[in-house]
Amino acid sequence: MSNEKDRQPFISVRDLKKYFCLDNYKLAKAKTRYIHAVDDVSFDIYKGEIFGIIGESGSGKSTIGRCVLKLIDVDSGEIYFDGKNITHVSRKEQQELRSRMQMVFQNPLASFDPKKTIRFSLEESAKVHKIKPEVYKARIKQLMEYIALPEDLLTRYPKDLSGGQLQRLAIARALMLEPDFILADEPVSALDVSVQAQILNLMLDLKEDKGQTILFISHDLNVVRHVCDRIAVVYLGAVMEMGTVEQVYNSVAHPYTQALISAKPKEHPLENKKHILLEGDIPNAVDIPEGCRFAGRCRYFKEGLCDNRTPKLKDIGNGHYVACHFPLGIDRSKTASDM
Repeated sequence: MSNEKDRQPFISVRDLKKYFCLDNYKLAKAKTRYIHAVDDVSFDIYKGEIFGIIGESGSGKSTIGRCVLKLIDVDSGEIYFDGKNITHVSRKEQQELRSRMQMVFQNPLASFDPKKTIRFSLEESAKVHKIKPEVYKARIKQLMEYIALPEDLLTRYPKDLSGGQLQRLAIARALMLEPDFILADEPVSALDVSVQAQILNLMLDLKEDKGQTILFISHDLNVVRHVCDRIAVVYLGAVMEMGTVEQVYNSVAHPYTQALISAKPKEHPLENKKHILLEGDIPNAVDIPEGCRFAGRCRYFKEGLCDNRTPKLKDIGNGHYVACHFPLGIDRSKTASDM
């Protein structure tokens, strides 16, 4: 899924599917129905990069992250981590993966045990993985210095700290096992704007200082643009567009991405920017329509094609992928079969 032929993906996701059963539809003569949370999603993440997944609420972006981290099982597809297929692993193998794959949660307060001190929470994973006390104590000292927080906070409880302090500590906790990969799921959405930049800069420091590989999930275009190297735009469980930040923002190819970017507030009062209003309702994730799932809201919709044929995610040049019969910036008089 990339034009970087000389590099091997550190994480590869292929044809990932995850559906959730709606139990209340399990009636005697009714057909079981499913929420199509993730549908045929594929992407690569390279060592030392920050790969972003962006989408609206309910797009399936967080489900993708949890599948990659093996927090939930997939229905079909494959996940490769450092060259190994981890789609289906034993409990022992899964525990070994935990030391290499960590997560930073959206709500920092909810991610800490309110009855335990910060020190206890940081030490817990180290003890589970049988790291020697002298090693993890030294590591905590180093990490507190790295996240620029005083060590006296270690004796406090989560309720005594600010959201920004807790999220810094959550990042430190994720680094305790010196993982190869971190999933950051909306890590700044619960924080004040004044604190968000500090956490985002810390994420960038992890990449620059430690070569950390990060999957960064967000609904905020400004946030993703600030920290990510490449991004995938997700809509109703499917990837609409994927490429470098520069490709997606400066050479937008999908109408949905175009609408998302247009909704971003102006950076300057005199900026000439037109807001694109999406009409129509978001389709039900239980009854995904035939053809392109964005067709009912797309201003370039072509009857008989967009509502019948599902566009494949294809490379339109230099690793810039789009799932659209008529990508923006390409002669729209061409038919889908010409492309």
